[in-house]
Amino acid sequence: MTENFTTTQTGAPVASDEHSLTVGASGATVLHDAYLLEKLAQFNRERVPERIVHAKGGGAFGTFEVTGDVSRYTRVAAFQPGAKVATAARFSSVAGEMGSPDTWRDVRGFATRFYTPEGNLDIVGNNTPVFFIRDGIKFPDFIHSQKRLPGSGLRDADMQWDFWTLSPESAHQVTYLMGDRGLPRSWREMHGFSSHTYLWTNADAERFWVQYHFRTDQGEHNISNEEAEALAGADADHYRRDLYEAIAQGDFPSWTLHVQIMPYEDAKTYRFNPFDLTKVWSQKDYPLVEVGRFTLDRNPENHFAEIEQIALSPANVVPGHAISPDKMLTARVFSYPDAQRYRVGTNYNELPTNRPHAPVNNYSQDGQLRHGFKSPEAPVYAPNSFGGPTADPARAAEGSWESDGALVRAATTLHPEDGDFGQAGTLYRDVFTPDAKERFHETLLGQAGGITREDIRERFFQYWTNVDANLGALLRERFAAGDAGSTDGAAEMAGLV
Repeated sequence: MTENFTTTQTGAPVASDEHSLTVGASGATVLHDAYLLEKLAQFNRERVPERIVHAKGGGAFGTFEVTGDVSRYTRVAAFQPGAKVATAARFSSVAGEMGSPDTWRDVRGFATRFYTPEGNLDIVGNNTPVFFIRDGIKFPDFIHSQKRLPGSGLRDADMQWDFWTLSPESAHQVTYLMGDRGLPRSWREMHGFSSHTYLWTNADAERFWVQYHFRTDQGEHNISNEEAEALAGADADHYRRDLYEAIAQGDFPSWTLHVQIMPYEDAKTYRFNPFDLTKVWSQKDYPLVEVGRFTLDRNPENHFAEIEQIALSPANVVPGHAISPDKMLTARVFSYPDAQRYRVGTNYNELPTNRPHAPVNNYSQDGQLRHGFKSPEAPVYAPNSFGGPTADPARAAEGSWESDGALVRAATTLHPEDGDFGQAGTLYRDVFTPDAKERFHETLLGQAGGITREDIRERFFQYWTNVDANLGALLRERFAAGDAGSTDGAAEMAGLV
């Protein structure tokens, strides 16, 4: 029988788990009680800093299996006919802190990882196909506006709507947020989107622009304001519990992955700028093409080690999948891995949950938490004459696109039908059902009631008038008549008073 005794982190046997080393039974505790100090120091560091955004979340692991054939568009190994790879997913809220209720009204993070034979491929998006802004330089300001006031430590409707009404490109996403999709019933019952446009390259070096759509196989279901409020008080971890228990019971959630594919040259003349994160591509113009099924069938054994420390990033690309000129995307390529280096540690990719299922061979060395190393004979620089690894542009197959012009600070290039309010108006008029519109009106009236500054409330009404003139008039009329609407119990979250 193997002996089972407590040790220090370095493996030395421990004398007691109950008593510190003291001068006599009732005397002072001595500083050289190494195990006491180790225990306390480790405890103090059990939590890494929470994510600045998407702090509250959960996830699981599974597989992706190709069911379609997109090989004529991309050479991504995980998307070739017959391919099957391991996967991970993390779902989250955007604005709430680690302990915030799951059912506050918010956009939901929908981040997926494919452990491909050629490295990790991460698609880090949301349950909406668009976002609030289109340039990464505004991202810190946007998030600050959705967080807490520095003085009171409270969220503030004036601050939120001040930013949104001064940033008209937010209208499309805010329409999604204030509509039914802002309150999904569970993570399992919501769609996911890359939101960004990416570049696919096939084996013949032909190029295509793509957007990813994860369509839930459980059916999309949302909840009412009243249900969300009740759940926020009764079970703050409703989404996390639902996902974990479903998988534990063998009810494995899945999503069918589709892509929209745009021929490379179309991007130059398409009626909307295809790299504008606040816009969608019409599915009439670019229909969904099936790729495969993404299934989650394994819960984490340790939530902290496998989910809290997972470092998903749009910078994680593989041959056949590359970055586009989307300004938000290019900013995220820096921001995400930089946040993980700060939050988890320099060598976060050595952790099991982040380690690729492909060989890692480069000249990186040392740094915080480095625990893997090569033989002392291996060269640590390039170029070298000792047989070290060499870069191979053909194997990497990096995507490329043309760009020429002076260095400027300017708004994104407008295409014929670009505009900040057009697609938001289409979403409201043509997609929302009559019942969904009424719930939308109730939510917006609740928002208006939480705004204390008259100038911001006036901009609020004008904002929705720009989305749809009848909508703006209706909101003004009902608000003037004293209709307070509904704040759906999400009083401390992004977009709620």
